[in-house]
Amino acid sequence: MGGRKALVSALKRTADLLEVLGEEGFRANAYRGAARSLEALTTDLPELAAREFRGIGKVGPGIAAELTRYVQTGVFGPLAEIEAQIPPGVLTLFRVRGLGPKKIRALWDAGVTSLQTLWEAAHDGRLAGLKGFGAKSAATLSDAAEFALASQERRFLNTAALMGAQLLSWLDGLEPRLAGELRRGLDTVGTLRLTVTGTAQQVTAALNGRLDGLEPVSGKPLVTGHLEGLAVEVGYADAQARGAIDLTFGGGPEYRNRVRARARELGLDLSGRGLKRGGQQLDTPTEQDALRELGLDYLPPEYRENEHLDLDISVLPAESELITVGHMRGLLHTHSTWSDGAASIESMAREAERLNFSGDGESFLGTGDHSGAAHYANGLDAARLRRQLGEVRELQRSGLRVVAGAEVDILDDGSLDYPDDLLSELDYVVASVHSGFTLPSARQTERLIRAASHPLVTILGHPTGRLLLRRPGYPLDLEAVLEACAAHGTVVEINASPYRLDLDWRVALRWQKRLKFAINTDAHSLGGLQDVRSGVTVARKAGLTPGGVINSLTRAELLDFVKTQRAARG
Repeated sequence: MGGRKALVSALKRTADLLEVLGEEGFRANAYRGAARSLEALTTDLPELAAREFRGIGKVGPGIAAELTRYVQTGVFGPLAEIEAQIPPGVLTLFRVRGLGPKKIRALWDAGVTSLQTLWEAAHDGRLAGLKGFGAKSAATLSDAAEFALASQERRFLNTAALMGAQLLSWLDGLEPRLAGELRRGLDTVGTLRLTVTGTAQQVTAALNGRLDGLEPVSGKPLVTGHLEGLAVEVGYADAQARGAIDLTFGGGPEYRNRVRARARELGLDLSGRGLKRGGQQLDTPTEQDALRELGLDYLPPEYRENEHLDLDISVLPAESELITVGHMRGLLHTHSTWSDGAASIESMAREAERLNFSGDGESFLGTGDHSGAAHYANGLDAARLRRQLGEVRELQRSGLRVVAGAEVDILDDGSLDYPDDLLSELDYVVASVHSGFTLPSARQTERLIRAASHPLVTILGHPTGRLLLRRPGYPLDLEAVLEACAAHGTVVEINASPYRLDLDWRVALRWQKRLKFAINTDAHSLGGLQDVRSGVTVARKAGLTPGGVINSLTRAELLDFVKTQRAARG
């Protein structure tokens, strides 16, 4: 059970599934209200559990009791009961962009009970004929279903990290280490891989009853299974061969192929069973020992992808030079109750100070609520933004470390949703697209170039608009947009929400020497500020250092950066 976020997620999913079942609206609203209350709290989970969730607004005694049991058992009873009433295939429809509980119920009633049958119904005309859908909706859902089908076996980075941490705890005593995609920091994870020092019997004993389909693989030093539907592979070795199995589990396919080819060149054999010469196992207790025998340099796990291997690795920063969470001072692009956030600006700012990721007391918050065009998110019109700006200035005078910003909508023609005189009053500006995703590529490109070239835009937010495992980015010439950012000194966001991680690390890797980046949480709750960890993980894959990331600046340095940026643009 993964902390307060997992509780909030369980409450929200329960509310959604109650709607699918057609239950009374007040029940779903009760769970949603409880979820919002938990999101807004700063209290740690152990303290909430110790008082059995009593005294929390909108959390009644029944829900409080179920939450307490969830903490104790890892199972949220109401959710488990409701999920048992809905076909598993219907549950997968929640992965499709554009489908909510009511539409999913309509599809279920029409016999559409899985991603595959949704795709088929979109193609054979049935979906277009359903009330509330139509031809245009059917075409959109066809693409969304195809994307979801291709993504259904993967998990978000933060979810996989929680599951990995659980596996590490279960395997404690066998020197467990993360491996595979999670160790390398990929933006989504399809298989959880770990390595241990031990035997198949020890691994199965530690994981018995915890993984589905747990079994050793015949002929390989590997135990496999599934955790909450995600494939798990645990490689095991004795202490003498541990470094070899860490190495073979520690890189992408091309990296593994290259190190094995190097072994063959030297007359060696490298596999999960160890590094051998003529059948005799060499002593390789660590990865570095195995690499030394192979005459290869150590590569950080983040650099073990095809995209890195095709580069001259010597031009990339050393592992010790890469950005870390400890470099993060400014938590920019955050949302509050002024728009669609769950906590006040003051609460968000105090949480940023409490987290103090940099450890030097210089952590600060940057506000970034939606502008008026984002009406669905309670976006602020100009008058409300001026009132909010007054609140922020008052908080600043009180000594709270916060800077005033906004996430301004980029309109269809590339203009911004606030006038320049208002934008100039803000300490920094994030400009983002939240609508018009289907514009032709040329128009979308022109739109973003115009916004990125605006003299008052500090940061271009989530540049491609993608939602991982849910929708690809909108069509555009991204390279042309980034050229405009480089030409005008506009910072490019790596949105740290695990559901976005946009800009993609592969693109950031190509541009890491030409652009400045911002690792922004896009947090809508206190817990969302922790998403900075996911953003830093993928930024490291892009070879980013503190000097290339403006969140490493102190508050005074950020204000100077923006002043210089604006002055350079006239």
